[in-house]
Amino acid sequence: MKFIGITGGVGAGKSAILSYLDQKPDIRVMLADEIAHELMKKGTSCYDKILAAFKNADILDASGEFDRGKLAFVIFSDEKKREKMNGIVHPAVKEYVEEQYRIEREKGQLSCLFLEAALLIEEHYDEICDELWYIYTSEENRRSRLKESRGYSDEKIDGIFASQLKEEEYRRHCRVVIDNNSGLDDTYLQIEKALRG
Repeated sequence: MKFIGITGGVGAGKSAILSYLDQKPDIRVMLADEIAHELMKKGTSCYDKILAAFKNADILDASGEFDRGKLAFVIFSDEKKREKMNGIVHPAVKEYVEEQYRIEREKGQLSCLFLEAALLIEEHYDEICDELWYIYTSEENRRSRLKESRGYSDEKIDGIFASQLKEEEYRRHCRVVIDNNSGLDDTYLQIEKALRG
């Protein structure tokens, strides 16, 4: 079983690619954001650590769960708070991912296990993945998609792009580059070739 990490800038079209991969019976796709969301639920050790780290902040909803909007406002307004949050959540996500990898390897039923994570390179997933794939889409196409699908302003998009790795950095770390600038049929052909490769 191959363990493959998928990454790329926001708006690169990773969701469509992951959906395509997830339809294959011998492939499992894990999403780091979804894992983090589960690990932060009330009653988990992550929840307790975050609550202790941000004890005076207004970050809970009426049911006592984290209000994602309030939490995002707090951590993205202060670099130190964001680092503190990442220091709690990212190791927990990585531990979960490593555990799932061990479980799937022991079961022996998959040809590939995929992990999608925005910070795949920054969090050194290359140390546990067999290879990394970069979903490349031009900045112009990404900008257009983000405006259409999410209603983002140019200013917001500029801020997001500035906070992410540059294309050269992705290409330097990833063995496979999937060009997602054309239609999905072309993208799927590249994926099939990479899976065989």
